[in-house]
Amino acid sequence: MNRILRVSTTAAIAWALAAVSFAAADPAPGYVDFGKIMPATEGKFVEVNIPQGLLKFAAMFASKQDPQAAEVLGNLKHVRVNVVELSDANRDQIIERVKAIRQELETQGWLQIVTVREQPKGDDVQIYTKTRGEEAIEGLVVTVISGHNEVVLVNIVGDIKPEQIATLAERFNIDPLKKINLPKPAHT
Repeated sequence: MNRILRVSTTAAIAWALAAVSFAAADPAPGYVDFGKIMPATEGKFVEVNIPQGLLKFAAMFASKQDPQAAEVLGNLKHVRVNVVELSDANRDQIIERVKAIRQELETQGWLQIVTVREQPKGDDVQIYTKTRGEEAIEGLVVTVISGHNEVVLVNIVGDIKPEQIATLAERFNIDPLKKINLPKPAHT
């Protein structure tokens, strides 16, 4: 029992040190700071932050059942998802924040690869990528304004090959990504 306690304590300390070193490190090139997204006092609010350590852990478990997903997860450095239900109290502020994020991405050289606007529902989807040459995507940002009901922000950071986008879409259930058909890079 004492040995189990020592091993558990050592693992917890190692995990905490890894988390601190990740947080203290400079953000990866594909990381986007959404800022503090404030939810309404009532309604749905989801915030998911998955650091590299947990992604590597998930890749290890997925390796036997889904090697393709494990490879994708193993190459990721960070995943952040925010879902905010809009209300009269927060709608204008949150929508302005999304527009500011989109503007920042454009001025920082991110490539807008998808734009979808559906009227009269008011849906507005934009997807951006930050690439490293032609071989990999370093960052992927999905911004969704779903009518006047909710906003979804997703940032996936890592070393993502274009042909792995579909796997990411399925693994993280990101519907707008499921519709992207990026060409596979030519091998020379």
